[in-house]
Amino acid sequence: MSATAKKDFRPETRLVHSGTLRSQFGETSEALFLTQGYVYDSAAQAEARFKNEDPGYQYSRFANPTIDMFERRIAAFEGAEAARATATGMAAVTISLVGQLKAGDHVVGSKAMFGSCRYVIEDYLPRFGVSSTLVDGCDLDAWRKAMRPNTKTCFLESPTNPALDVIDIAEVAKIAHDAGATLVVDNVFATPLYQSPLALGADCVVYSATKHIDGQGRCLGGVVLGSEKFIMDNIHTLIRQTGPSISPFNAWVMLKSLETLPVRVQRQTENAATVADVLAKHPKVPRLIYPGRPDHPQAAVVKKQMKGGSNLIAFEVDGGKPAAFRFQDALRLVRISNNLGDAKSLITHPATTTHSRLTLAQRAELGVSEGLVRLSVGLEHQDDIIEDVLAALAAV
Repeated sequence: MSATAKKDFRPETRLVHSGTLRSQFGETSEALFLTQGYVYDSAAQAEARFKNEDPGYQYSRFANPTIDMFERRIAAFEGAEAARATATGMAAVTISLVGQLKAGDHVVGSKAMFGSCRYVIEDYLPRFGVSSTLVDGCDLDAWRKAMRPNTKTCFLESPTNPALDVIDIAEVAKIAHDAGATLVVDNVFATPLYQSPLALGADCVVYSATKHIDGQGRCLGGVVLGSEKFIMDNIHTLIRQTGPSISPFNAWVMLKSLETLPVRVQRQTENAATVADVLAKHPKVPRLIYPGRPDHPQAAVVKKQMKGGSNLIAFEVDGGKPAAFRFQDALRLVRISNNLGDAKSLITHPATTTHSRLTLAQRAELGVSEGLVRLSVGLEHQDDIIEDVLAALAAV
Protein backbone atom coordinates (compact mmCIF):
# COMPACT_ATOMS: atom_id res chain seq x y z
CA MET A 1 0.00 0.00 0.00
CA SER A 2 1.30 3.47 -0.83
CA ALA A 3 0.11 6.93 0.11
CA THR A 4 -0.41 9.62 -2.50
CA ALA A 5 0.37 13.17 -1.43
CA LYS A 6 1.56 16.12 -3.50
CA LYS A 7 2.25 19.19 -1.36
CA ASP A 8 2.26 21.47 -4.41
CA PHE A 9 -1.40 20.76 -5.12
CA ARG A 10 -3.92 23.40 -4.09
CA PRO A 11 -6.14 22.76 -1.04
CA GLU A 12 -9.22 21.68 -3.01
CA THR A 13 -7.14 19.10 -4.89
CA ARG A 14 -5.54 17.81 -1.68
CA LEU A 15 -9.02 17.24 -0.26
CA VAL A 16 -9.69 14.77 -3.07
CA HIS A 17 -6.33 12.97 -3.24
CA SER A 18 -4.14 13.45 -0.17
CA GLY A 19 -3.50 10.53 2.13
CA THR A 20 -4.99 7.89 -0.16
CA LEU A 21 -3.83 4.32 0.50
CA ARG A 22 -4.56 1.73 -2.19
CA SER A 23 -4.56 -1.99 -1.65
CA GLN A 24 -3.42 -4.64 -4.13
CA PHE A 25 -6.86 -4.38 -5.78
CA GLY A 26 -6.26 -0.82 -7.00
CA GLU A 27 -9.63 0.55 -5.91
CA THR A 28 -10.73 4.04 -7.04
CA SER A 29 -12.57 5.01 -3.85
CA GLU A 30 -10.69 4.62 -0.60
CA ALA A 31 -11.30 1.25 1.04
CA LEU A 32 -13.14 0.80 4.32
CA PHE A 33 -11.17 -1.37 6.75
CA LEU A 34 -13.49 -2.38 9.59
CA THR A 35 -10.98 -4.74 11.18
CA GLN A 36 -10.20 -4.54 14.90
CA GLY A 37 -6.75 -6.12 14.80
CA TYR A 38 -4.01 -7.33 12.48
CA VAL A 39 -1.92 -10.47 12.03
CA TYR A 40 1.87 -10.63 11.80
CA ASP A 41 4.13 -12.70 9.60
CA SER A 42 6.25 -13.73 12.57
CA ALA A 43 6.69 -13.27 16.29
CA ALA A 44 9.66 -11.04 15.52
CA GLN A 45 7.48 -8.78 13.39
CA ALA A 46 4.89 -8.53 16.17
CA GLU A 47 7.65 -7.49 18.57
CA ALA A 48 8.93 -4.90 16.09
CA ARG A 49 5.43 -3.47 15.64
CA PHE A 50 4.99 -2.96 19.37
CA LYS A 51 8.42 -1.36 19.60
CA ASN A 52 7.39 0.97 16.76
CA GLU A 53 10.31 -0.34 14.71
CA ASP A 54 8.01 -1.76 12.02
CA PRO A 55 5.57 0.71 10.40
CA GLY A 56 2.60 -1.65 10.15
CA TYR A 57 -0.64 -1.59 12.10
CA GLN A 58 -1.23 -3.16 15.53
CA TYR A 59 -4.76 -2.42 16.71
CA SER A 60 -7.52 -0.15 15.38
CA ARG A 61 -8.01 1.68 18.67
CA PHE A 62 -4.99 3.78 17.73
CA ALA A 63 -4.11 2.95 14.11
CA ASN A 64 -6.22 1.84 11.16
CA PRO A 65 -5.74 2.31 7.39
CA THR A 66 -9.07 4.09 6.87
CA ILE A 67 -8.61 6.35 9.88
CA ASP A 68 -5.03 6.97 8.76
CA MET A 69 -6.25 8.20 5.37
CA PHE A 70 -8.72 10.60 7.00
CA GLU A 71 -6.04 11.95 9.34
CA ARG A 72 -3.52 12.43 6.54
CA ARG A 73 -6.04 14.17 4.30
CA ILE A 74 -7.33 16.65 6.89
CA ALA A 75 -3.74 17.35 7.99
CA ALA A 76 -2.73 18.11 4.39
CA PHE A 77 -5.66 20.50 4.02
CA GLU A 78 -5.03 22.21 7.36
CA GLY A 79 -1.29 22.52 6.74
CA ALA A 80 -0.54 20.47 9.86
CA GLU A 81 2.25 17.96 10.29
CA ALA A 82 -0.01 15.46 12.06
CA ALA A 83 -3.61 14.77 13.05
CA ARG A 84 -5.48 12.31 15.24
CA ALA A 85 -9.17 11.54 14.80
CA THR A 86 -11.53 11.01 17.74
CA ALA A 87 -15.03 9.68 18.31
CA THR A 88 -16.59 13.15 18.75
CA GLY A 89 -15.70 16.82 18.65
CA MET A 90 -15.85 17.03 22.44
CA ALA A 91 -13.41 14.12 22.68
CA ALA A 92 -11.04 16.17 20.52
CA VAL A 93 -11.44 19.25 22.73
CA THR A 94 -10.99 17.25 25.93
CA ILE A 95 -7.84 15.37 24.92
CA SER A 96 -6.30 18.52 23.41
CA LEU A 97 -6.42 19.98 26.92
CA VAL A 98 -6.02 16.93 29.18
CA GLY A 99 -3.06 15.68 27.14
CA GLN A 100 -1.08 18.78 28.11
CA LEU A 101 -2.17 19.26 31.72
CA LYS A 102 -1.33 17.96 35.17
CA ALA A 103 -2.31 18.91 38.72
CA GLY A 104 -1.19 22.43 39.53
CA ASP A 105 -1.48 23.74 35.97
CA HIS A 106 -3.64 26.68 34.93
CA VAL A 107 -5.76 27.27 31.81
CA VAL A 108 -6.90 30.58 30.35
CA GLY A 109 -9.94 30.47 28.08
CA SER A 110 -12.39 32.75 26.35
CA LYS A 111 -15.74 33.03 28.13
CA ALA A 112 -17.57 32.72 24.83
CA MET A 113 -17.51 29.04 23.98
CA PHE A 114 -19.76 26.02 23.58
CA GLY A 115 -21.39 24.96 26.84
CA SER A 116 -19.67 21.57 26.93
CA CYS A 117 -16.27 23.20 26.45
CA ARG A 118 -16.94 25.45 29.44
CA TYR A 119 -17.94 22.37 31.44
CA VAL A 120 -14.60 20.68 30.69
CA ILE A 121 -12.62 23.77 31.71
CA GLU A 122 -14.72 25.02 34.65
CA ASP A 123 -16.13 21.80 36.13
CA TYR A 124 -14.09 18.81 34.98
CA LEU A 125 -10.45 19.93 35.04
CA PRO A 126 -10.63 21.28 38.64
CA ARG A 127 -11.33 17.72 39.83
CA PHE A 128 -7.72 16.95 38.90
CA GLY A 129 -6.17 20.08 40.33
CA VAL A 130 -6.21 22.21 37.18
CA SER A 131 -7.44 25.78 37.70
CA SER A 132 -8.77 28.15 35.07
CA THR A 133 -9.52 31.77 34.31
CA LEU A 134 -12.08 32.80 31.69
CA VAL A 135 -11.77 36.17 29.99
CA ASP A 136 -13.43 38.32 27.35
CA GLY A 137 -11.73 36.75 24.35
CA CYS A 138 -11.75 39.98 22.35
CA ASP A 139 -9.95 41.89 25.12
CA LEU A 140 -6.22 41.27 24.62
CA ASP A 141 -5.33 43.00 27.90
CA ALA A 142 -7.62 40.55 29.70
CA TRP A 143 -5.60 37.66 28.24
CA ARG A 144 -2.35 39.26 29.38
CA LYS A 145 -3.60 39.90 32.91
CA ALA A 146 -4.92 36.34 33.24
CA MET A 147 -1.61 34.64 32.48
CA ARG A 148 0.20 33.08 35.46
CA PRO A 149 3.55 31.36 35.91
CA ASN A 150 1.72 28.01 35.91
CA THR A 151 -0.45 28.75 32.85
CA LYS A 152 0.07 25.76 30.59
CA THR A 153 -2.38 26.40 27.75
CA CYS A 154 -4.99 28.80 26.40
CA PHE A 155 -8.20 27.82 24.66
CA LEU A 156 -10.56 29.75 22.39
CA GLU A 157 -13.19 29.41 19.71
CA SER A 158 -13.28 31.85 16.81
CA PRO A 159 -15.88 32.66 15.63
CA THR A 160 -17.45 31.96 18.99
CA ASN A 161 -20.52 29.91 19.77
CA PRO A 162 -23.18 31.30 19.49
CA ALA A 163 -22.70 35.07 19.12
CA LEU A 164 -19.97 34.83 16.44
CA ASP A 165 -17.34 37.04 18.06
CA VAL A 166 -14.03 36.83 16.18
CA ILE A 167 -10.92 36.69 18.37
CA ASP A 168 -7.49 37.80 17.16
CA ILE A 169 -5.75 34.41 17.07
CA ALA A 170 -2.29 35.74 16.20
CA GLU A 171 -2.28 38.18 19.12
CA VAL A 172 -3.54 35.62 21.63
CA ALA A 173 -0.94 33.12 20.36
CA LYS A 174 1.79 35.69 20.99
CA ILE A 175 0.48 36.37 24.51
CA ALA A 176 0.38 32.63 25.25
CA HIS A 177 3.87 31.98 23.88
CA ASP A 178 5.38 34.95 25.72
CA ALA A 179 4.08 33.34 28.92
CA GLY A 180 5.42 29.90 27.99
CA ALA A 181 1.97 28.49 27.24
CA THR A 182 0.39 26.89 24.18
CA LEU A 183 -2.77 27.90 22.32
CA VAL A 184 -5.56 25.52 21.30
CA VAL A 185 -8.14 26.87 18.82
CA ASP A 186 -11.54 25.35 18.11
CA ASN A 187 -11.94 26.26 14.44
CA VAL A 188 -15.24 24.53 13.77
CA PHE A 189 -17.31 27.61 12.84
CA ALA A 190 -14.74 28.97 10.37
CA THR A 191 -13.79 25.55 8.97
CA PRO A 192 -10.27 24.92 7.62
CA LEU A 193 -11.48 26.52 4.38
CA TYR A 194 -11.74 30.03 5.83
CA GLN A 195 -9.27 30.17 8.73
CA SER A 196 -5.85 28.64 9.42
CA PRO A 197 -5.07 28.91 13.16
CA LEU A 198 -1.73 27.06 12.89
CA ALA A 199 -0.49 29.62 10.37
CA LEU A 200 -1.61 32.34 12.78
CA GLY A 201 0.49 30.89 15.60
CA ALA A 202 -1.77 28.38 17.33
CA ASP A 203 -0.15 25.14 18.54
CA CYS A 204 -3.21 22.95 18.13
CA VAL A 205 -6.48 23.06 16.18
CA VAL A 206 -9.55 21.01 17.01
CA TYR A 207 -12.71 20.27 15.05
CA SER A 208 -16.01 18.63 15.60
CA ALA A 209 -15.99 16.74 12.29
CA THR A 210 -19.68 16.09 13.00
CA LYS A 211 -20.34 19.59 11.67
CA HIS A 212 -19.14 20.88 8.28
CA ILE A 213 -16.64 18.08 7.63
CA ASP A 214 -19.41 15.49 7.54
CA GLY A 215 -21.92 18.17 6.66
CA GLN A 216 -24.85 15.83 6.17
CA GLY A 217 -25.89 14.82 9.68
CA ARG A 218 -24.75 11.20 9.40
CA CYS A 219 -22.18 10.49 12.08
CA LEU A 220 -20.00 11.82 14.88
CA GLY A 221 -16.29 12.56 14.81
CA GLY A 222 -13.53 14.92 15.90
CA VAL A 223 -9.98 15.84 14.92
CA VAL A 224 -6.92 17.20 16.75
CA LEU A 225 -4.16 18.73 14.58
CA GLY A 226 -0.73 20.18 15.27
CA SER A 227 2.96 19.62 14.80
CA GLU A 228 4.30 16.07 14.88
CA LYS A 229 5.92 16.86 18.22
CA PHE A 230 2.74 18.29 19.75
CA ILE A 231 0.68 15.28 18.64
CA MET A 232 3.22 12.69 19.77
CA ASP A 233 3.97 14.40 23.09
CA ASN A 234 0.38 15.16 24.09
CA ILE A 235 -2.20 13.32 22.00
CA HIS A 236 -1.10 10.02 20.46
CA THR A 237 -0.35 8.06 23.64
CA LEU A 238 -3.47 9.40 25.37
CA ILE A 239 -5.68 8.12 22.54
CA ARG A 240 -3.79 4.81 22.47
CA GLN A 241 -4.16 4.18 26.19
CA THR A 242 -7.64 5.63 26.87
CA GLY A 243 -9.48 4.92 23.61
CA PRO A 244 -11.59 7.97 22.55
CA SER A 245 -11.15 6.61 19.02
CA ILE A 246 -13.23 7.24 15.94
CA SER A 247 -14.72 4.16 14.26
CA PRO A 248 -13.29 3.23 10.85
CA PHE A 249 -16.75 3.58 9.31
CA ASN A 250 -17.19 7.14 10.59
CA ALA A 251 -13.66 8.00 9.46
CA TRP A 252 -14.50 6.69 5.98
CA VAL A 253 -17.64 8.86 5.85
CA MET A 254 -15.59 11.90 6.90
CA LEU A 255 -12.85 11.03 4.39
CA LYS A 256 -15.32 11.01 1.51
CA SER A 257 -17.00 14.18 2.81
CA LEU A 258 -13.71 16.09 2.62
CA GLU A 259 -13.86 15.75 -1.16
CA THR A 260 -16.91 18.03 -1.32
CA LEU A 261 -16.16 20.32 1.66
CA PRO A 262 -15.15 23.41 -0.38
CA VAL A 263 -18.14 23.14 -2.72
CA ARG A 264 -20.60 22.74 0.15
CA VAL A 265 -19.19 25.39 2.47
CA GLN A 266 -18.76 27.98 -0.29
CA ARG A 267 -22.38 27.54 -1.37
CA GLN A 268 -23.60 27.68 2.24
CA THR A 269 -21.57 30.84 2.82
CA GLU A 270 -23.03 32.52 -0.25
CA ASN A 271 -26.51 31.63 0.96
CA ALA A 272 -25.78 32.86 4.47
CA ALA A 273 -24.43 36.20 3.27
CA THR A 274 -27.61 36.82 1.26
CA VAL A 275 -29.88 35.77 4.12
CA ALA A 276 -27.92 37.99 6.53
CA ASP A 277 -28.34 41.02 4.26
CA VAL A 278 -32.11 40.48 4.17
CA LEU A 279 -32.43 39.95 7.94
CA ALA A 280 -30.29 42.99 8.74
CA LYS A 281 -33.00 45.23 7.24
CA HIS A 282 -35.94 43.55 8.97
CA PRO A 283 -37.76 45.65 11.61
CA LYS A 284 -38.23 42.63 13.90
CA VAL A 285 -34.47 41.91 13.96
CA PRO A 286 -32.85 44.52 16.22
CA ARG A 287 -29.43 42.79 16.19
CA LEU A 288 -27.67 40.64 13.60
CA ILE A 289 -24.12 39.26 13.69
CA TYR A 290 -22.46 37.78 10.63
CA PRO A 291 -18.67 37.64 10.10
CA GLY A 292 -18.95 38.52 6.42
CA ARG A 293 -20.59 41.92 7.00
CA PRO A 294 -18.79 45.26 7.52
CA ASP A 295 -20.94 45.94 10.61
CA HIS A 296 -19.56 42.90 12.45
CA PRO A 297 -18.12 44.01 15.84
CA GLN A 298 -14.66 42.67 14.93
CA ALA A 299 -14.76 43.36 11.18
CA ALA A 300 -11.07 44.35 11.10
CA VAL A 301 -10.03 41.04 12.72
CA VAL A 302 -12.28 39.11 10.35
CA LYS A 303 -10.60 40.81 7.38
CA LYS A 304 -7.13 40.04 8.80
CA GLN A 305 -7.50 36.34 9.56
CA MET A 306 -10.50 34.88 7.71
CA LYS A 307 -10.76 34.09 4.00
CA GLY A 308 -14.58 34.06 4.08
CA GLY A 309 -17.53 34.54 6.37
CA SER A 310 -19.40 31.51 7.63
CA ASN A 311 -22.65 29.68 7.14
CA LEU A 312 -23.66 30.77 10.68
CA ILE A 313 -25.82 33.80 11.44
CA ALA A 314 -26.76 34.97 14.92
CA PHE A 315 -29.70 37.36 15.23
CA GLU A 316 -32.14 38.58 17.81
CA VAL A 317 -35.90 38.32 17.36
CA ASP A 318 -37.66 41.28 18.92
CA GLY A 319 -39.82 40.12 21.83
CA GLY A 320 -37.50 37.81 23.77
CA LYS A 321 -38.03 34.09 24.31
CA PRO A 322 -41.78 34.01 23.43
CA ALA A 323 -41.09 35.70 20.10
CA ALA A 324 -38.05 33.50 19.39
CA PHE A 325 -40.13 30.38 20.07
CA ARG A 326 -43.02 31.57 17.86
CA PHE A 327 -40.53 32.34 15.10
CA GLN A 328 -38.94 28.88 15.25
CA ASP A 329 -42.28 27.09 15.41
CA ALA A 330 -43.53 28.99 12.34
CA LEU A 331 -40.64 27.84 10.14
CA ARG A 332 -41.54 25.25 7.50
CA LEU A 333 -38.23 24.62 5.71
CA VAL A 334 -35.64 25.46 8.36
CA ARG A 335 -35.65 22.80 11.07
CA ILE A 336 -35.09 23.25 14.82
CA SER A 337 -31.83 21.53 15.79
CA ASN A 338 -28.72 22.36 17.79
CA ASN A 339 -26.52 20.88 15.04
CA LEU A 340 -24.77 23.10 12.50
CA GLY A 341 -22.84 22.93 9.25
CA ASP A 342 -25.41 20.57 7.78
CA ALA A 343 -26.69 20.54 4.20
CA LYS A 344 -30.10 21.38 5.67
CA SER A 345 -30.76 24.79 7.22
CA LEU A 346 -31.07 24.44 11.00
CA ILE A 347 -31.91 26.85 13.81
CA THR A 348 -31.53 26.79 17.57
CA HIS A 349 -32.30 28.99 20.59
CA PRO A 350 -28.99 28.97 22.51
CA ALA A 351 -30.40 30.26 25.80
CA THR A 352 -32.54 27.13 26.17
CA THR A 353 -30.31 24.58 24.40
CA THR A 354 -26.53 24.82 23.90
CA HIS A 355 -26.00 27.45 26.62
CA SER A 356 -28.83 26.58 28.98
CA ARG A 357 -26.48 25.47 31.78
CA LEU A 358 -25.12 29.02 32.09
CA THR A 359 -26.74 31.48 34.47
CA LEU A 360 -28.80 34.37 33.14
CA ALA A 361 -25.95 36.75 34.05
CA GLN A 362 -23.37 34.59 32.25
CA ARG A 363 -25.51 34.44 29.13
CA ALA A 364 -26.04 38.20 29.21
CA GLU A 365 -22.29 38.70 29.46
CA LEU A 366 -21.84 36.72 26.25
CA GLY A 367 -24.66 38.49 24.40
CA VAL A 368 -26.89 35.41 24.52
CA SER A 369 -30.22 37.14 25.02
CA GLU A 370 -33.60 35.44 25.37
CA GLY A 371 -34.40 36.49 21.81
CA LEU A 372 -31.15 35.32 20.20
CA VAL A 373 -31.27 32.49 17.66
CA ARG A 374 -28.44 30.87 15.70
CA LEU A 375 -29.16 29.97 12.10
CA SER A 376 -26.99 27.44 10.27
CA VAL A 377 -27.67 28.06 6.59
CA GLY A 378 -27.76 25.00 4.34
CA LEU A 379 -27.61 24.15 0.66
CA GLU A 380 -31.23 24.85 -0.23
CA HIS A 381 -32.03 27.57 -2.76
CA GLN A 382 -31.44 30.86 -0.99
CA ASP A 383 -34.82 32.25 -2.06
CA ASP A 384 -36.59 29.34 -0.35
CA ILE A 385 -34.63 29.96 2.86
CA ILE A 386 -35.39 33.68 2.77
CA GLU A 387 -39.10 33.17 2.07
CA ASP A 388 -39.34 30.72 4.98
CA VAL A 389 -37.55 33.01 7.41
CA LEU A 390 -39.57 36.08 6.39
CA ALA A 391 -42.85 34.20 6.67
CA ALA A 392 -41.90 33.00 10.15
CA LEU A 393 -40.98 36.54 11.22
CA ALA A 394 -44.37 37.73 9.99
CA ALA A 395 -45.94 35.25 12.42
CA VAL A 396 -44.15 36.81 15.41
